[in-house]
Amino acid sequence: MTQQPAESTAPLRPTPVVTSFLLRFDQPGGPQLLIVQRSQRVGSYQGRWAGISGFIEPGVSPEEQAYTEIREETGLGPQQVRLLKRGAVVEHRDQELGRHWIIHPFLFEVLAPEAIRTDWEAVTMRWIPPAELERYETVPLLKEAYESAQRGESQP
Repeated sequence: MTQQPAESTAPLRPTPVVTSFLLRFDQPGGPQLLIVQRSQRVGSYQGRWAGISGFIEPGVSPEEQAYTEIREETGLGPQQVRLLKRGAVVEHRDQELGRHWIIHPFLFEVLAPEAIRTDWEAVTMRWIPPAELERYETVPLLKEAYESAQRGESQP
């Protein structure tokens, strides 16, 4: 008689993060969404495609953290992007990593797409039609987070 391995009963660590979806509207054929392929140097989901994301630092609002991650990962300042919408939180429980991801999605318009310079966290970037997102091997629930951002409340 073989025994099945017991499922881990260790509690998952709550991990609040932001994911910002950057759109450009200056190309024919409709909006284009920026996705970045995560490098081998990041802590999780190496090689997967993602938006611009990062951990929310203690004492920092999700919106402030979204702007910080955009600056760090793309080189774009607040005058080069415009917040369009903030989506409802999307949650993902990853037993393997021992994390309960609490994802705060944001949708931004990029006003200066030619100025983007990715940092060490990404090995490459692509502008794609949003409908093509499902064709990529992404971090968990990226499409759902994007849809949440799309449905989100418009920002002034």
